[in-house]
Amino acid sequence: MNENKHITIWIGKKIRELRVSRNWKLGDLANYSEVSIPMLSKIENGRVFPTFPTLLQILKTLEVDLNEFFEDVDQGQKFPGYIMIKREDCTETSKEDSIGFKYETVLTHSINNVSLEVSILTLDKNASRECVTTEGYEYIYLIKGDISYKLGDKTFNLQEGDSLYFDGRQPHVPLNNLNTESVLLVVYLITI
Repeated sequence: MNENKHITIWIGKKIRELRVSRNWKLGDLANYSEVSIPMLSKIENGRVFPTFPTLLQILKTLEVDLNEFFEDVDQGQKFPGYIMIKREDCTETSKEDSIGFKYETVLTHSINNVSLEVSILTLDKNASRECVTTEGYEYIYLIKGDISYKLGDKTFNLQEGDSLYFDGRQPHVPLNNLNTESVLLVVYLITI
């Protein structure tokens, strides 16, 4: 594992890869493992660290041994003082519980007890999903477009260059106000 990957995000991505390699939808894994779709979604998207019993149940369902699952984890590497990321190394993620939300993970890195994830979020003109919550804090910067950002019982209208910083434990969702795509820089700060 690359030294800039945080274990929670790494676990989620690895579970997603195993599920997709079996051509299972999130609902299939939920049915077979008896772990709810919302919880699996949070785990796969690196929003929560699964409890040990939940992780064991998921791995048992995926027929993966615990030791095999963690064999390529390497947390012992030191930070060299910089991280250079090439465009082609960014990973694209589409989340099953949303339509028209395309995430590109630019950076994940842990510093002491804080996990940092930086993503580019592209919202299609018809993007939609339910409000979500995330552990930690989020900072969004609107690079392109015009959006409404629902946060708890408030709605913020953002135009290009506007930003919003908030506690991710509040239900939230961006809504694209245009007939073209909107693009956001999203930064997650999670205490581990």
